[in-house]
Amino acid sequence: GFLVINENVLYERMKAAHELGYQIAIHAIGDKANRMIVNMYEKILNESPRPDHRHRIEHASMLTEDVINDMKKLGLIASCQPSFLNSEYTWLEKRLGKQRCKHVYPYKSLISAGVLVAAGSDCPVEDPNPILGLHALVTRNGFIPEECIPIEEALKFYTVNAAMASFQEHVRGSIEIGKMADLVILDKNPLKVPPNEIKNLRVLSTFIRGKRVYKADADS
Repeated sequence: GFLVINENVLYERMKAAHELGYQIAIHAIGDKANRMIVNMYEKILNESPRPDHRHRIEHASMLTEDVINDMKKLGLIASCQPSFLNSEYTWLEKRLGKQRCKHVYPYKSLISAGVLVAAGSDCPVEDPNPILGLHALVTRNGFIPEECIPIEEALKFYTVNAAMASFQEHVRGSIEIGKMADLVILDKNPLKVPPNEIKNLRVLSTFIRGKRVYKADADS
């Protein structure tokens, strides 16, 4: 990634947005970029403390341990796109080197540190199918397998955590009375299929606000 906005200009924009009560979301890829953004968030929050700001880092790739710990301390959210692992795992080591690869999409480390992680697709760059993202989170296609996470945690990334990351936990993210009935019915229980079969899960029906908007063909 490249710094596309002057650092001082970016900071002033962040500060203005923060002081107006907005939630900030900044795209950052690379260990230097993430360190810089976290430092800016820390300066802003020290100057103007604000509870439950839920400021985010989009992509949040290449996170070193110190950055992860500071994200937890500052209450920052990692808004990630797990499907990147499906398209990038074959060339990441060649581009970054073996040692730096351990910092790429370190989802287990983020969970262990207590950082809230929300997942999306980055469509149209990646396939919007969240099932492929679940597959990536649980298997990582063998890339840095120590950062694989259980399917239970992976599902949270796309549901309750995603709702929290957008201040919508009161209406979305879980199946509860009073919330919008946005849900899918799958052909198999994702909690019970082997990790390498998660990508084969099929959606039988999709509901939006309780209304079925998609039904799979009987012979599909």
